[in-house]
Amino acid sequence: MFGRKKRRIERLLVVEDEPLVAFDTEHFLTGEGFAVAATVDTVAEALRVIAADAGLDLVLADVSLADGSGVEVARAAQGRGLPVLFVTGSFPQEARALAAGCLAKPYPQRDLLAAITAIEAVLEGTRAPRRLPGSFSLFLSPA
Repeated sequence: MFGRKKRRIERLLVVEDEPLVAFDTEHFLTGEGFAVAATVDTVAEALRVIAADAGLDLVLADVSLADGSGVEVARAAQGRGLPVLFVTGSFPQEARALAAGCLAKPYPQRDLLAAITAIEAVLEGTRAPRRLPGSFSLFLSPA
């Protein structure tokens, strides 16, 4: 009765090549009740997970990866109907059409949670919270 509301976004793929950031992100998200399907550090690994895991709800992707660009990851995710949240220090404007939003690094963990919550609200067809973190840009709008 008073339990948590069922989330639309539950399973995430984390694509981050900075080990400490990847570890912190995975640890934080699991602590908040999300399931991290995988944490990978290359475009190739991300593409493999996106192709193989039909249960993903959101992809968190850095743009600058050792073997390519997170933009490639976003294109693959978009092809599967998966929203992408770029978490990056440098966001290419042309990638705006591929992502649900972008969270600028460095960011506090509460901003990551707020970004996911805003994306989830829009995907559910409701309005995103009025107060969004200053480091977050939401590209989706309610249908």
